Amino acid sequence: MMAHWNPALTATSAPPIMEARRWLDGVAFPPDRPLLNVSQAAPVDPPPLALREALADAALNTPEAHLYGPVLGNENLRAELAAQWSVAYGAPIAPGNVAITQGCNQAFTAAIASLAQSGDEVILPTPWYFNHAMWLNMNSIRPVPLPTGPDLLPDPELAQTLITDRTRAIVLVSPNNPGGVEYPATLIERFRDLARSKGIALIVDETYRDFDSRDGAPHPLFQDPDWADTFIHLYSFSKVFRLTGHRVGAIVAGAARMVEIEKFLDCVSISASQMGQIGALWGLRNLGDWVASERAEILARRAAMVEGLQSLPGWKMLGCGAYFTYVQHPQGMSSPAFCQHLVQTAGILMLPGTMFHPPGQGDGTARIAFANIDMAGINTLFTRLHALAPSAPKP
Repeated sequence: MMAHWNPALTATSAPPIMEARRWLDGVAFPPDRPLLNVSQAAPVDPPPLALREALADAALNTPEAHLYGPVLGNENLRAELAAQWSVAYGAPIAPGNVAITQGCNQAFTAAIASLAQSGDEVILPTPWYFNHAMWLNMNSIRPVPLPTGPDLLPDPELAQTLITDRTRAIVLVSPNNPGGVEYPATLIERFRDLARSKGIALIVDETYRDFDSRDGAPHPLFQDPDWADTFIHLYSFSKVFRLTGHRVGAIVAGAARMVEIEKFLDCVSISASQMGQIGALWGLRNLGDWVASERAEILARRAAMVEGLQSLPGWKMLGCGAYFTYVQHPQGMSSPAFCQHLVQTAGILMLPGTMFHPPGQGDGTARIAFANIDMAGINTLFTRLHALAPSAPKP
């Protein structure tokens, strides 16, 4: 007799990135038209040489780099992030409010573990980041979709109508994945006020904060002396320092919540990767100018995406920012079929919008992760899409 399966896990959708990669099986890409992969939002280049040298030195000469560390993260990294965030957000943040995690995904799972249990609900604006919905589903926590309008901005008044006695949190991602939009500070404050009035948490995932087109703090939530009663902040070092393989993120929350988060982290990873933490600390202390140049490059690519879409017949840009452009495509077929058609006929791998919505929603849309390609790659992308426009089959 076969052992029992967890029905919540088996009912959870497959990882979209892995599903899309399977579309490549058996497809040949000629040398003059190699695959253009705009599916996964991850840097394709390694960290800068100086950071790699710092990691190599630590691997050779720092014995503790190969050992367990404190469950909530290395004290020096927690202190450095707290100090820099205090300056960036214009408010004091203590090291005791910081935990270092195995990437920002784990920061999210830790936050949810401290807030919700089976049968509870968490509100996610749609299109949503699919890993957030997947984690909730596999833990029998209901993701409650909050539809957004043509501007992809969520409405606090609509969110209020979705709150029940089982609601435990509202989750915002800004700059948004997959939509790319940057949430205005006043909008985030309105969600904070709503969450506080209902006694629930507001989780703000700021993985792409370093590529926000606006200068200064993206919101004033840390300036509220009582921020820790409602607000939970998530962050990732993976994108900003190209440390994706080292898995290092952070969560900033109230000191009392850290007691519960520590329990979760101890059972899942014990401690975040020592090499990742060493790299993140070195980056925070030494790569400010380099990060500024990376931001400028991403903003230039964003401008190129906006310009390219304006000249692409039938396509409509819904949002563009950080690593992403979210679009409506013109072809008369479902989004999954269209994206698989792009692989076969144009050598382009992008994700259909249906992967960022509950079942039956999001058709006619797609996400383009343009940070994966340079300016020449963006030009190639639009050259191929222009050539494809008249040739797509009808349903």
